Amino acid sequence: MKNTNRRKFLGRGAAVAASAAAVAVPALKAQAPTKTQEPEKPTKKVLKGGTLFSGTVAHGNLLFISGVGYHKEGDIKVHTRHVLDSIKEQLESAGSSMEKCLKCNVYLNDLKDYAAMNEVFKGSFGPEPPVRTTIAAAGGIPGNSLVEIDVIAYI
Repeated sequence: MKNTNRRKFLGRGAAVAASAAAVAVPALKAQAPTKTQEPEKPTKKVLKGGTLFSGTVAHGNLLFISGVGYHKEGDIKVHTRHVLDSIKEQLESAGSSMEKCLKCNVYLNDLKDYAAMNEVFKGSFGPEPPVRTTIAAAGGIPGNSLVEIDVIAYI
């Protein structure tokens, strides 16, 4: 199994993390984007009336995928499986993978679906899952999806 380096700094202690942060901040300032370093936009989701948001945006080696839902009939397990399959396809088409996800946000239409969603979610991102936030979306999810998931990954 290949090492994904998602947990690069875990277990090394606060001193190492603080040292890394002290070195990284000046380096980030030196690498601040210039006018010639525009973020790549591999795909755009175009909605009626023009572009409302980008579905996928790459910046450097980071990949941001906007919320993906499923807008057809089915229970939470069907919705979750379809959403995860769609995210996997988008990641792979951009040169990434589920194992390279760093952050995941899950929005549920109803928090009662938490356990069933987790049954499908478990193992989808490999042996070291990304950090995750899960909330119930007040007022529901647009398009009557039971779940919507967005991710941040590296390429």
